[in-house]
Order: sequence, then C-alpha cells, then structure tokens
Amino acid sequence: MKKALLLFSGGQDSAICLAWALSRFDEVMTVGFEYGQRHDVEMTARQKIREKIVEQFPQWAPRLKEDDVLDLAALGQISETAMTRDQEIIVDAQGLPNTFVPGRNLAFMVFAAALAWRRNIDTLIGGMCETDFSGYPDCREDTLRAQLHALNLGMGRDYEFETPLMHLTKAQSWQLCYELGGDRLVGLVREYSHTCYKGVREILHDWGYGCAECPACELRAEGWQDYQNMIVKS
Repeated sequence: MKKALLLFSGGQDSAICLAWALSRFDEVMTVGFEYGQRHDVEMTARQKIREKIVEQFPQWAPRLKEDDVLDLAALGQISETAMTRDQEIIVDAQGLPNTFVPGRNLAFMVFAAALAWRRNIDTLIGGMCETDFSGYPDCREDTLRAQLHALNLGMGRDYEFETPLMHLTKAQSWQLCYELGGDRLVGLVREYSHTCYKGVREILHDWGYGCAECPACELRAEGWQDYQNMIVKS
C-alpha cells in the first residue's frame, strides 16, 4: 500500500501534482494551509478540484482520501507582504517580488511532515518548481532537500519529498498534465485551479481565471502560450 500526502494549494502546479500522485499511489491525502493569504479563493478552488477529479476520473476516485486544512495564521501575521496584505505588488532591487512570504514553504513542510507522522505516511509531494518560478528562494530544490534532511533528523523518519515539476517549465507542466489525463484534465486544471495573487475569478482567459496583471498570472499566461506553441509544432 503506497500512500502519499500532497501539499495542495488549489493552484495550477499542485492540481497537476494531484493527478500525478493519483496515477502513482494507492492512497493520496491532501493538506492545505490557511495563513491569511490575500488570494483566499484558492481554498475554495482546491475543494472544487478534488470534486471534479472524482467526478471526471472515476479510476482515481477510490485513491483520493482525506483532506486537512491547517491554520497557520501566525505566518500571515508576521509577513507584511503583498500576499498577505492589500498592497501593490512590486519587485525589489534583487529581483524578489514582495509576494514572497518568508519561511512559507519551510513551514508547510514541517506541518505536513507532522501530519504525515500521524497518518503513517512516508512520502510528501509538493508542486514547487525552480525552472520558471517567481524568484522565491524556498522553491529551490537545494532549499527543500535541506529542509527534508532536517525533518528526517528531527523526527527520526525517512521521509521522501517528491517534486515532479521541479525541473519543468510551465509549458512542460501543461504537457505532463495532458499526458496524465488528456484534454479533459487540462481543461479541468485550466478552469478550476487558481493562481492569481489578487484572487480575481471574474474573467476566464485562455489560460484560466485571473487579473492578467500580477506576476502569477503573467507566468501562467506565458506558460500556456508556450504550451500551445508546443502543440502546433508537434
């Protein structure tokens, strides 16, 4: 019995990772985090994605198990960023956007590992990617591997942390999505996942919902266009 716990935000990357996990593990549990994020609409999106996966991919439905949402409000309280405050999104002189929440992914891994302990799970999965990301240092593979090493030492376990998108571009992640579930899965992720930092869900673009102005929307739109170009060339 292979079991995994997915760090599941409801965004494009974690939605693709959910399909990836369901195609490989006998049981997949999900965990989300409430940390005062400005785009809290993702918490609704994640539930909708779970529902649609069960509805549209019945072969995966028996594998999708419990979902937990953990309260990390303290993280938002100490993070005065555009991700947790209603303020303009800017990029500093070092190229780091002020949507960066210091320690977020590190904290997520700690709490996910603690939950995995309780549920007797040894594999964690995350949608982090360092190929074309928004400049966040806690999305880098070296960072995550170091944190995993610390968790294994501190908990006396041998956790594995799978990051299937780590070295993929956004276009390649869409291609992986297609390989996992065809156009049906691509359409599901496009329509129901949420990436926009501002939480905009009024306009459905070719690439999904969003404001089309924030860094997350720009990255998602560019990745979608690159994916369309890949299809044309093939």
